[in-house]
Amino acid sequence: MPVQDDAREREMTQLFNLTVPENRGRSDVDAQLSIDGKIINFELKSTTSSSVSTVRDFGPDHIRKWREDLHWIFAFYDRSGTRLKHCIYASPSDMEPWIANKARYIQPDLALADALPESVSSTMVTSLLGAKRYYSFDDAKWIMKNHWPTEALRDEQDHLEGYSLEAMTKLLQVRARYVILRGSTLNNPHIESGFFKDLEQIKDEHASRLRSLVRSYLASA
Repeated sequence: MPVQDDAREREMTQLFNLTVPENRGRSDVDAQLSIDGKIINFELKSTTSSSVSTVRDFGPDHIRKWREDLHWIFAFYDRSGTRLKHCIYASPSDMEPWIANKARYIQPDLALADALPESVSSTMVTSLLGAKRYYSFDDAKWIMKNHWPTEALRDEQDHLEGYSLEAMTKLLQVRARYVILRGSTLNNPHIESGFFKDLEQIKDEHASRLRSLVRSYLASA
């Protein structure tokens, strides 16, 4: 994460009195709120414009993650990125129309990713690697590249002498699906300014106001 983005995220965490999960990884939630016996997960985003960038490669994994009862806080800064103007809280129900719109956009590609790999046959394996009784680990690595770690790739070996034609065909099908899914991602879809027009701007008493908004959402949900 860029240094400036990291500083803004720390400011948001402190401003709303949130906690950062221990051993947080790149794909984990940004912050959490403990309220009324519940743990609320948050995605934190900041911007120096009227729209908000999201992720570089938006795809099915993000759709799943963002629909798992994830709450959002957006921080809007001045052009210099140093002065916070206001923040906006968005509940899972607030975010759902935007997520659904992006999910529908990539839906045809996801359908292809589910259907087309089945057409990858053993004939394609033999055309790439020749007809062999068993294929080597290097053959499997050549097919999968760096898609899987070594341990996972070795787990697919189904014979002491290597990989059968059936096992290699399965690997090539998995690779095909991965390649199609990579092509189905959106490059950093923005949440445009119009999305925020009906959401409350939080300018003071950030921590208490957030808890009030979260409680209202939980009561309605």
